[in-house]
Amino acid sequence: QVQLVESGGGLVQPGGSLRLSCAASGSIFSINTMGWYRQAPGKQRDLVAAITSGGSTNYADSVKGRFTISSDNAKNTVYLQMNSLKPEDTAVYYCNALLRTSSYYTTQFQYWGQGTQVTVSS
Repeated sequence: QVQLVESGGGLVQPGGSLRLSCAASGSIFSINTMGWYRQAPGKQRDLVAAITSGGSTNYADSVKGRFTISSDNAKNTVYLQMNSLKPEDTAVYYCNALLRTSSYYTTQFQYWGQGTQVTVSS
């Protein structure tokens, strides 16, 4: 069993900052990639940013230069620093992890957190 627990969401004014955290725990052998997705009401869930265990990052064009993803591999934790927030960043943010649960199998599984609400409004 693997759990992803997110924290750090909330209400912030336009131009403000928030930092999201996501800690993975449970039967984890190795993590390939961790990332953040977001879903606004009536819209699909889209990738915001992702980071591999080797430190390679990928960002959605809409957040480049404003958001920074980082990780602490020893703690199986990923962070999303969000600066210069805009109302259009309002969404539920979900943590995602692609990982192996066993050293015997190479199959990787995808897990999701429960989501944390980020609201950008004056």
